[in-house]
Amino acid sequence: MAIEQLIHTLEQLNTTHIKMITVAESKRDAIKDNKVDQLIVILNQESKLLKQIEQLEVARVSASHEFLQTKGIKSMLNLTLTELVRLVFDPDDKQKLLAVQGELSQHLGKLKDLNQLNQQLIEQSLAFIDYSLEVLAIRPEQEATYQHPGDKHGSQGWSGLFDSRA
Repeated sequence: MAIEQLIHTLEQLNTTHIKMITVAESKRDAIKDNKVDQLIVILNQESKLLKQIEQLEVARVSASHEFLQTKGIKSMLNLTLTELVRLVFDPDDKQKLLAVQGELSQHLGKLKDLNQLNQQLIEQSLAFIDYSLEVLAIRPEQEATYQHPGDKHGSQGWSGLFDSRA
């Protein structure tokens, strides 16, 4: 039946999102520890999981449309799970669908929070890198020590540790 296929697809989506949570936590740790090589590996894993999610999403939409057709709805509506639950009359199927929806919603929320945290960590890292480059590239017009105004033959200025002209 179409509802079982829909529930099965949602369970697969849920499992894949759990894997994404694990990857997001690994990404957070790699960002914190400044492990760029490990971060690249994690990003490749994340990309593969995203492709799986895209395929499962297509399967979910297909299963939803098939379920709607079994209910006599010929339109290709994109209904939410909450709207689909209203069309399920078998209590067992309805309970399964609600349970999977709740789990998926919970995991999506956790994944969203982890992704926001990772984004903030990356932005902070980039801000620190920008600040570090600025500090290294500063070219003070005067030395930090006192120099008599008439003494012009002193040092020509500090070039800094990082030459931004190179």
